[in-house]
Amino acid sequence: MTVREIIEGHPRQSSLARDLTFRCIDNCFDCAATCISCADACLGEADVLELVRCVRLNLDCADVCDAVGRVVTRQTETDIGVVRAAIEACLVTCRECAEECERHAVHHDHCRACAKVCRSCEQACSDLLASIG
Repeated sequence: MTVREIIEGHPRQSSLARDLTFRCIDNCFDCAATCISCADACLGEADVLELVRCVRLNLDCADVCDAVGRVVTRQTETDIGVVRAAIEACLVTCRECAEECERHAVHHDHCRACAKVCRSCEQACSDLLASIG
């Protein structure tokens, strides 16, 4: 059984828009894994000292995305204020990480890929946030 199936059959499903919720969850977990991978790749680069900020933002973004993916997955007694704050934090973190990765994208394919995933997660968070109001 997948997360999607569990949420669809959840006895106390939250009022969040279902498709936007699934998209946010999927993007958050994908972004977390991608950011961890990008940070690891940055650490292997010859110019690692120029990538320290990128590594830091990758790891921060991974942690925030993982936490938000878990928060949004929970359906029972959803506190919209907490969910909104978490999603807002994720949106900001993804934006900052994407901007930093874009600075290095010309020289590092992993940064280019990470920036794209961060932008996708940023958009998924923005869309879910807009539906919350």
